[in-house]
Amino acid sequence: MWRRILAVLVARNREFYRDRTGLGWNIFMPILMVLAFAFIFSGEPGDQLKIGVVTADGVLPRSPTGLLALRHIRFVPFANVGPAIPKVERHQLDLLVDLRARPPVYWVNLESPQGYLAERLMLGAERAGLGTGGEPGSEPGPERRTLSGAAVSYADWVLPGVLAMNVMFSSLWGVGWVIVRYRKNGVLRRLKATPLSPFEFLAAQVLSRLLVVLGASLVVYVGAALLLEFPMRGSYVALVLVYAAGALCLISLGLIVSSRLRTEELADGVLNLISWPMLLLSGVWFSMEGTSPAAQFVSRLSPLTHLVDAARQVMIDGAGVADVIPDVLLLAGLALALLALAARLFRWE
Repeated sequence: MWRRILAVLVARNREFYRDRTGLGWNIFMPILMVLAFAFIFSGEPGDQLKIGVVTADGVLPRSPTGLLALRHIRFVPFANVGPAIPKVERHQLDLLVDLRARPPVYWVNLESPQGYLAERLMLGAERAGLGTGGEPGSEPGPERRTLSGAAVSYADWVLPGVLAMNVMFSSLWGVGWVIVRYRKNGVLRRLKATPLSPFEFLAAQVLSRLLVVLGASLVVYVGAALLLEFPMRGSYVALVLVYAAGALCLISLGLIVSSRLRTEELADGVLNLISWPMLLLSGVWFSMEGTSPAAQFVSRLSPLTHLVDAARQVMIDGAGVADVIPDVLLLAGLALALLALAARLFRWE
């Protein structure tokens, strides 16, 4: 018995080592992960406080003075106070200062410890004669306005991203890996003899996987709702549109991968190479606001980022259909472009 087990063990190990594709992904994928983390978190240490600053053009001054010149504070620019106030209420901003008003106006959450420290720091700068953001001592003290609200828990914040992550993996592997297996097993060769066109075949795959992905997401959402008390402040119609558009886009991306590959091992490696950078750069597990500028720029190129951001807008910020239409149209347009490209690249054999 042990001799047979040993023979199979040796044969399987030889098969693995002779598969250069699989061996390469097992060696290089962890290295790529380390390099990705180094890229995301490169730069100076993180800031201690986060303060929103409202200016006329939504841009911070190039030569900051006063409070804006203090170090170890991240200043987030806004063009108006509307989208910033909910962030103060939910402890996502420690303080909000409107530099357009004279005297300047600031908002602080009375329930936020970080907000208390940020306010003390700003008032200390005022007493030192630095002003809030203009010339030293050139304006009266800022007007205080108070807000209240509990912080959004990490579980509440991460749930939309976890749902999006589930959509991504199900979409990419549900078509990308399966169609490659069809090609390897000769199923596609048989379908080639039928009147079925590549576009028709791929469209059927998209619709089939879309139903599966949305159904599975619904089950996960209902299960989470029964076990957790998470916020759902927006429109359910908007949430469905966001996840449907995101699933279409990611399924079409999976079709691009499967258009010509012939082995499941290579497909698995390519899908990992695509999915893990998107997962790390989309803000599923952590906010991209504290990462390097280069990482934030690359993040905006990922469809998963737009899916996660739009889902959080609906579930946490209470967005409606009109608020997420830009993200939905972007994802849907990208899905159509990827599907057309997949149909052009697709080969039966």
